[in-house]
Amino acid sequence: MSRAEQPSRRTVLAAAVAAAVAGGAIPATAEAAPSAGTAADPDRASRPVDYHAWTTFQDWRHGAAQGTRPVAGARPGVVIGVPAGTADYTDPHTGTTAAWEYATWTSPVHRLAVPATEVIASWNARTPSGTWLQVELRGTYSDGTDTPWYVMGRWAAGDQDIRRTSVDDQSDGRSSIWTDTFSIDDASTGLRLVSYRLRLTLHRRPGTRATPTVWRLGAMGSDIPDRFTVPASAPGLARELRVPRYSQEIHKGQYPEYDNGGEAWCSPTSSQMIVEYWGGRLTDEQLAWVDPSYPDPQVCHAARHTYDFQYAGCGNWPFNAAYAATFKDLQGVVTRLGSLTDLETLIAAGIPAITSQSFLEEELTGSGYGTSGHLMTVIGFTADGDVIANDPASDDNEAVRRVYKRREWENIWLRTKRYNASGKVVSGTGGVCYLYFPARPSPRQRAALAAVGVR
Repeated sequence: MSRAEQPSRRTVLAAAVAAAVAGGAIPATAEAAPSAGTAADPDRASRPVDYHAWTTFQDWRHGAAQGTRPVAGARPGVVIGVPAGTADYTDPHTGTTAAWEYATWTSPVHRLAVPATEVIASWNARTPSGTWLQVELRGTYSDGTDTPWYVMGRWAAGDQDIRRTSVDDQSDGRSSIWTDTFSIDDASTGLRLVSYRLRLTLHRRPGTRATPTVWRLGAMGSDIPDRFTVPASAPGLARELRVPRYSQEIHKGQYPEYDNGGEAWCSPTSSQMIVEYWGGRLTDEQLAWVDPSYPDPQVCHAARHTYDFQYAGCGNWPFNAAYAATFKDLQGVVTRLGSLTDLETLIAAGIPAITSQSFLEEELTGSGYGTSGHLMTVIGFTADGDVIANDPASDDNEAVRRVYKRREWENIWLRTKRYNASGKVVSGTGGVCYLYFPARPSPRQRAALAAVGVR
């Protein structure tokens, strides 16, 4: 996101997807039974957020499979076994129509501990050349009726087979998909989503043996109350993690085909910082396409490989988490946290976080800019409890490390309502964050993640 105030991703829909795309999604044919053990535990019930994921071999065995099969190992997943069929897909961003073999996996029903006004899916997968995947969501409302199958994303790690994309203009008059987020249209009516299923459709070129491998599939449901301010949390930790510092601003004008270049690359720049914190590195071969005169070519790479061709930006939340998980032994999820205390719990375990916030310049002392949506990397806390953030909206890499006042920062991150520069009431992100962490967390990391609702 650039430094200037821009329209919120929650209030503006991009142009409609070409009519051919509507026929590209594989129709639902598999129904799934409710999952066992979905009773809410007390800790989760006390949170207005419910993150749930399928990650184990048993998880993949319990879904409804049409042409997929589970695979065991250190990182269990689901792959194409014997394809269920072949279907044409017309890429709305290239106009190319191609035939793809496909197979599907449909999750059991997950009953939300928190009946939700919003749901954001995320996934971790490998998509070798000649493969891609689609994630869909279908839910049940609190009045017992169902949503349609909504496309939550069409994704590939690269951009040579399809253009990764969200899908606009999806609504049943009661809920809608806003880029990467399912949202109840009018939460004041009391309507909520009480359960959902997720469906994977895995695609490959006909006649090949290639397959996507999906290791994690999950979603975060939440019902965050409307609020302009949030209660202050008490400082509880002084620690700073050694996270690489990258500025988006030094990439201004580079590769304008990806959201007008670096000034809008806060999300992939933040993602790359944490990927490298965990040891993720790109090879010279992977970076060979970048102009050698550009500094930090890995940031250009992250922008290209998180770019959503429909949203026309690099800020699609699940696409960033999926990008992080393309690096060896990394996982990525999108969720919401409840306070800076949650962030302190993660930092204490060595886990930095990427947070989404919006604010006027005067609301965040020392920022030097205002924005309707910006991603930062939280890397620690001072002895006074103030937030230490790697802020990519900085003039250069050396300036990226910032210290922001705890009370100001907590409020701009967790609120759901705010006033923009014109005095109009607009939305806030309500504590959204990306968490990237090892595929095999340490016991301390596992405990910290569980404490914030991620398992």
